[in-house]
Amino acid sequence: MKIRALLSGALLALLVAGCADAPLRSADSYTVQEHDTLYSIAWRHGLDYRDLARWNGLGPDYRIAVGQQLALHPGSATAAAAAPAAAQPPPNTSAALPAALPERVAWVWPTDRVGPPQPARSGGLLFPGNSGQQIRAAARGRVVYTGSGIRGYGQLIIIKHTATLLSAYAYNDQVLVHEGQDLVAGQPIATMGQGPRQRPALYFEIRAGGRPTNPLPYLQGKK
Repeated sequence: MKIRALLSGALLALLVAGCADAPLRSADSYTVQEHDTLYSIAWRHGLDYRDLARWNGLGPDYRIAVGQQLALHPGSATAAAAAPAAAQPPPNTSAALPAALPERVAWVWPTDRVGPPQPARSGGLLFPGNSGQQIRAAARGRVVYTGSGIRGYGQLIIIKHTATLLSAYAYNDQVLVHEGQDLVAGQPIATMGQGPRQRPALYFEIRAGGRPTNPLPYLQGKK
């Protein structure tokens, strides 16, 4: 029985370690692809979206265009290499939240806890559950990304809560929200899909200033 328990624990550790790949780093630049947003690019590369905007001379609407070269480091020669004006989409006016939004927000659990959430190598939490289980916004905010363009996250939702805090919800099945939508804490945003090893799960992550941070203190009301 002890050997079986040890093997089971080792398997769980491998599953958790493998979920939601760590942020990818690129040497100098990134070429904007269809469906990219400034938030998704920053998330993919482990950057603060505000730094990315500043390095590339982007305006307050965070407007980017397919084919545009974005610098991923300050001072890069590729900064603000824009695509032709005709290819640029309309400004994304949904990017900014009201200036008066407080830095401290009230957090709720993003889904029912069927079992204890497990810490993942990439800094978030893996919630085991059941297929179709409700996924909820963990705090008031605005949806800034929905899609499957970030490797290792499946169908992903990113919500902006303050100028520095973003949360992500990965491995979704049915997505119930759209980019630019304002949400309240606890509002349904998706249903649970298949996580590692094709088992129902939610991967949940909070980033502060572009960096993954332990979600538990937020969810337990200690931050």
